[in-house]
Amino acid sequence: MDHSSMDDSASTCVVSMLWNWNTIDSCFISSSWQIKSTSMFAGSCIGVIFLVMSLELLRRLAKEYDRHILNQYQRHVASLNTYITTQGSKNSPPADSCPPLAALPTPPFRPNLFQQMVRATLHMFQFAVAYFIMLLAMYFNGYIIISIFIGAWIGAFIFSWESVNFSGVIGIKEEATACCG
Repeated sequence: MDHSSMDDSASTCVVSMLWNWNTIDSCFISSSWQIKSTSMFAGSCIGVIFLVMSLELLRRLAKEYDRHILNQYQRHVASLNTYITTQGSKNSPPADSCPPLAALPTPPFRPNLFQQMVRATLHMFQFAVAYFIMLLAMYFNGYIIISIFIGAWIGAFIFSWESVNFSGVIGIKEEATACCG
């Protein structure tokens, strides 16, 4: 079959697994994401910035959800302690004869099934977005990698701006690069 009559103006994907600064005709992830113009490439870089920012947002959401369910649990334990204290004072002899009841120690917290499903779903989204970012970085395109760095900086600036505990102890979950150093 003769394909010479087909339109030869269709450009092929330029994919390089070495460091490169390719713009036009670069392809990322699939052939359908082929850069045809400089504005399309600029839009891709801006999209990558927002993608990395969304990863930082997901990390913050997971941290805030953990804080929420922990605070909910602490309020529940505090209300139980209040209830036990008030019940104990009604059924006990006068306060002169007995020492005051001590608050019960807080048992360790374990999320219920629904809470753990929400936590696992947030983790799955973080993992998927981070994996997609890693795939983009593996194209070794300098502009895309710079966009990833810019997105990480803006995302951390916006979504990790919070008060810092002065205890001096940073938990492993608090450290973004706990796995890598």
